[in-house]
Amino acid sequence: MTNHPIYKMSFAQVYPLYVAKAEKKGRTKEEVDEIIRWLTGYSQEDLQDHLNKETDFETFFAEAPLMNPARTLIKGVVCGVRVENVEEPIMREIRYLDKLIDELAKGKAMDKILRK
Repeated sequence: MTNHPIYKMSFAQVYPLYVAKAEKKGRTKEEVDEIIRWLTGYSQEDLQDHLNKETDFETFFAEAPLMNPARTLIKGVVCGVRVENVEEPIMREIRYLDKLIDELAKGKAMDKILRK
């Protein structure tokens, strides 16, 4: 396992950037939260608790109650990286989330984002 600096970065530091990216394109914080809950299995209360505690990315994903098995259907490129080819597990989860937020900001319908 690599020890990438983002793993120790607080999820709460990046979360507002996800929300801002979505809101800039006419989407909502609630949709961002729905995506995060779908991906990780966290309840809204648990998500808020992790934001309040400023949990790092590594812990945030390690403590996720139930990573959605449909996340493996997420394909494509984010930040120049093809998400389905990322081998490091934590980085892959981060890239999955990045890709979902990108899809939201690009106007994709929620049922398609959530692979329904």
